[in-house]
Amino acid sequence: MALTEVTDANFKAETAKGVVLVDCWAEWCGPCRMVAPVLDELSQEMADVKITKLNVDFNQKTAQELGIQSIPTLLLYKDGVLVDKAIGALPKPQIKKFIENHK
Repeated sequence: MALTEVTDANFKAETAKGVVLVDCWAEWCGPCRMVAPVLDELSQEMADVKITKLNVDFNQKTAQELGIQSIPTLLLYKDGVLVDKAIGALPKPQIKKFIENHK
């Protein structure tokens, strides 16, 4: 499954159903660029999980509502409810375990 861009306009709709991982990132963030290919791989391996990206520079309203202070921040939603949060550039096995803990 390809990564979906989420925005201020569609955030609630995109996180409403199933297990959804939101990667809060910005173009200028080096650690965010390190995590991006890992999330691409996981989106192919974990078809039952929607993996999305929220650019905090272009979607400041949502970033502020979520209290994002550091990036990358990974938010895990289950049926529209925030169930977990991880901050920093994590290795692939750790991100996978982070997701699987809530499936």
